[in-house]
Amino acid sequence: MTHLRSVVLGCGSYLPARILSNDELAKSVETTDEWIVQRTGIRERHIAAAGELTSDLALHAARAALVNAHVEASSIDLIVLATSTPDQTFPATAVSVQAGLGITHGAAFDLQAVCSGFVYALSVVDALLKSGGFKRALVIGAETFSRILDWNDRTTCVLFGDGAGALVLEVQPQPGTTADRGILTAHLRSDGRFKSKLYVDGGPSSTQTVGHLRMEGRDVFKHAIAMITDVIDDAFKATGTSAADIDWFVPHQANKRIIDGSAHKLGIAPDKVVITVDRHGNTSAASIPLALADAVADRRIKRGNLILLEAMGGGFTWGSALLRW
Repeated sequence: MTHLRSVVLGCGSYLPARILSNDELAKSVETTDEWIVQRTGIRERHIAAAGELTSDLALHAARAALVNAHVEASSIDLIVLATSTPDQTFPATAVSVQAGLGITHGAAFDLQAVCSGFVYALSVVDALLKSGGFKRALVIGAETFSRILDWNDRTTCVLFGDGAGALVLEVQPQPGTTADRGILTAHLRSDGRFKSKLYVDGGPSSTQTVGHLRMEGRDVFKHAIAMITDVIDDAFKATGTSAADIDWFVPHQANKRIIDGSAHKLGIAPDKVVITVDRHGNTSAASIPLALADAVADRRIKRGNLILLEAMGGGFTWGSALLRW
């Protein structure tokens, strides 16, 4: 008996040209390169240029993914874009990407789950592809967090950056075992009791402004590892796999200490962990596809590898996905 799986055909990424180093940041806020690296592992981040929109970043990543997948934009009939920094309140940034790619059919919409957005988007796309309503999809994570930062708040402005990453997925019949290519399982969670721990203090309905990002860093750190390991354990139980079976662990790139702590608790060897946070900071929904694209480009990730993804974001939201490349 065959099973339908959402199989990854290709991936792509994009980072804005401007690089903001820790040393440059230290000229405007009370911090040092040593302080930032010790607490977060971040050395630099990329900042979108004036007039460079989230949709622009997403388009670059989408085009790169299409090239990597060796497919035409016209073959895409679904675009789901995970972002917390859309171009406008509406319409969805995804429709701008759709138009930019010259696609006039199918569906395109945004999904908002903050840093967990890409895992949420993968899960939604997986369900839609397997429903039979769509055949080939672009899943994009794109953010311009530099636009919602308080650049006088050293506890948050040092953490975030801008970027975009994308995957092309296609529904394919597979034998129905854990050796299948594609998404094997995904697990999503949220708990709104914690929304005050990581949020933006503005919005159309509340303040009629964009607002700035606010975070209680210690509390976020405290909850992160426990919540992340919870949904990863669910993925292992659902597939009968374990940490020993994982070829690559590709976590949300928020903080190296959280990444290291999660891998240690799960028993995943450090040399199986993909880390890019040092080069682009926390890019929210873009961080996982950016890391995936990096590991594919340097040939660490190969066809047949078992990949574990996880993320946690404001809300709190968190989730995991297990897929075979």
